[in-house]
Amino acid sequence: MKKLLSSRPALWFLFLFNLSVAAVAPFAIEGSQGVMTAVGMGVVSLGAGVSLIRDRDRDGKAVTR
Repeated sequence: MKKLLSSRPALWFLFLFNLSVAAVAPFAIEGSQGVMTAVGMGVVSLGAGVSLIRDRDRDGKAVTR
């Protein structure tokens, strides 16, 4: 499961989907529930985005540290 979730297509999906939900949630859901949904989805999106930036390289292989 870890290998699947750390693949680049899965990370791009998590990043874009959660970012779009975070942008729409405060308008679609009223009150504090919409704000908290946006915050939660934004955190997941940021985590996926950081993983994409951290592991990028020119050859398409994972960077080992």
